[in-house]
Amino acid sequence: MTTRRRDAGEAPRQEPAAPPEAALTIDALGRKCPIPIIMLAQQINDVPMNATVAVLADDPAAFTDVPAWCRLKSHHHVGSYELPQGGWAIHVRRNY
Repeated sequence: MTTRRRDAGEAPRQEPAAPPEAALTIDALGRKCPIPIIMLAQQINDVPMNATVAVLADDPAAFTDVPAWCRLKSHHHVGSYELPQGGWAIHVRRNY
């Protein structure tokens, strides 16, 4: 195991916060991009404004493509959280 010393003035690393509660979970596990994004685009309007949608995905492209889609569509990428079985829960907050 490798340890890394903190530089003077560097903030201590914090463990990632627990994922926020999702109003809707989209299970896109086992599906290749762009299917997770298509599923998100079709269903994001099913939740109220400022609600969070969790996209479960294991395609590595989804890890970068969903946050990029959020920037393009003016939604907020809350965070991506590793799933115990592999993949991520990518949380998106609906902005409009």
